[in-house]
Amino acid sequence: MNYNFKNPNAVAVIYGEKEAPCLSGEVRFYQDACSVLVVADVYGLPKESKTGFFALHIHEGKSCSGKEFSQTGSHYNPKYSTHPKHAGDLPPLLSCDGCAYLAVRTDRFCVRDIIGRTVVIHSGQDDFTTQPAGNAGVKIGCGEICAR
Repeated sequence: MNYNFKNPNAVAVIYGEKEAPCLSGEVRFYQDACSVLVVADVYGLPKESKTGFFALHIHEGKSCSGKEFSQTGSHYNPKYSTHPKHAGDLPPLLSCDGCAYLAVRTDRFCVRDIIGRTVVIHSGQDDFTTQPAGNAGVKIGCGEICAR
């Protein structure tokens, strides 16, 4: 793995709305020959969370617009897999005083496949069981994935 951390291949700038107006951050994507490193750095997560975990997914939609980010659509799932094996299923964020940092490698997608899609943060944790999307709660944060 040879990542150039100064130059991600794609970035999503995260922002919140009604449920989490102070939510902000970035999700960066770094492509290597066999996988993608996903790095999320998020601030302003709601502190009243029951568990401190917040689901993080790539969604198929191309826009964060609409009431409660409705234009993000469903999880990115080009192979029509059951949850949690969607390409867009990622590990949850763990809040520490409203902040979270996550770095994970995945081979479920290439960066070129997700450019133009959205990253969504949900109000609760993903149960990794409930179909089709893990019963993760409402969408509280969103960012559109743009090439760099």
